[in-house]
Amino acid sequence: MDELDQRRRRALAAWTTWVEEGGALNQVRPEILDSWTRSGASVARDVIQAPLADESETRSFWQGSPLQIAVERVEDELRRTAEDGDLVLAVTDPDTRVLWTYGGRVMRRKAETVNFVPGGRWDDRSVGTNALDLANRLDRPSMVFSAEHYAPIVHNWVCWAAPLHDPVSGAKLGVLDISTTWERTHPIGLATARVLARLVEQALPRTHLYEEAAAAEETSEPGLVLSLLGTAEARVDGQRLLLNRRQTEILSLLALHPDGLSLDQLHAMLYGDHAVTFSTLKAEVSHLRAALAGQLASRPYRLLMPIATDVDHVLALLRRGDVAAAVEAYGGDLLPGTESPALVEMGEYVAVAVREALLADPQPDAVLHYSELAPYDTAVLEACLAELGREGRLRHPAIPLLKARLAVADA
Repeated sequence: MDELDQRRRRALAAWTTWVEEGGALNQVRPEILDSWTRSGASVARDVIQAPLADESETRSFWQGSPLQIAVERVEDELRRTAEDGDLVLAVTDPDTRVLWTYGGRVMRRKAETVNFVPGGRWDDRSVGTNALDLANRLDRPSMVFSAEHYAPIVHNWVCWAAPLHDPVSGAKLGVLDISTTWERTHPIGLATARVLARLVEQALPRTHLYEEAAAAEETSEPGLVLSLLGTAEARVDGQRLLLNRRQTEILSLLALHPDGLSLDQLHAMLYGDHAVTFSTLKAEVSHLRAALAGQLASRPYRLLMPIATDVDHVLALLRRGDVAAAVEAYGGDLLPGTESPALVEMGEYVAVAVREALLADPQPDAVLHYSELAPYDTAVLEACLAELGREGRLRHPAIPLLKARLAVADA
């Protein structure tokens, strides 16, 4: 507490010097000083609360929005975090207008007195320097401690905020903020804000296809891109993960069950009837969590990052009837050699889905590509040749190749 109190006194002394004398201060972070200057041009220092946006317009923006859906999906975890740490949590729109809040008993009352509530406008030109505004404008996690805030009404606060982005397009959606009183400052506050922001991003409605996420991965957008069909490769934020077999299987199961799995469920899906202890599984999960820099929650086990897998991609293409693209994206058996009963079952499901789609719509190029992965599947080759015959396309350039494949398969 002594160290925190000294820090608070230094922040207040710097703020007082700036108010009385103006000018640059070496002891103040550049982004704070810049925001103080911005704030001073439009906000009175004796402001008593943030201005409120139109209530009906705020409600209309929030209701049914992707952010509302995401927050509702993880609201229990957000609420637990707020209650356990006596924090107030907030989610804003791209203009730093508060859309949703939840607070522990003490902080909720404090928040209400300064309009840290839905509709509150917390950009620095409305209420002065704060972490929500910095995270939004600078597009990076930010912290504002005590008198680093421009307005004295929040000099007793510490705030940590992290930006929220669409995990595929990268579009800015707003920020997630956690706040409490200055004496409760904790070194992991900023990391907690970042983890909770990832949690919300992961819960956003999954309206994008794998290829868009893969393209985002190539440009270093955050998230997990997992290739499982015919291979096993995981990349997080563009960096390849080096995992053992079991860790890869655990990661695959969690990626394919984004709502999370209990310890019992994960154990059954991974080991089936094999006599493996829960402590062994927990150890593997612990190693995987370390490899993911903590982005793996427990109770239930769940990944705290945007996820894209080639399995979801192939199935999405099949659902929309794009058989050729689905076959092109299909790399073969899911994690070849896996003994995980759940992954074996999923692999069979994808393989059968691709095969049945080809039997129903045997496009020559797609069939030829598929035959490289399943060279002994004569039924698909025969279906394609029969379809070309019915259509009278007896000179189709794929016919010799299809017949050659069939001859090799029958040999």
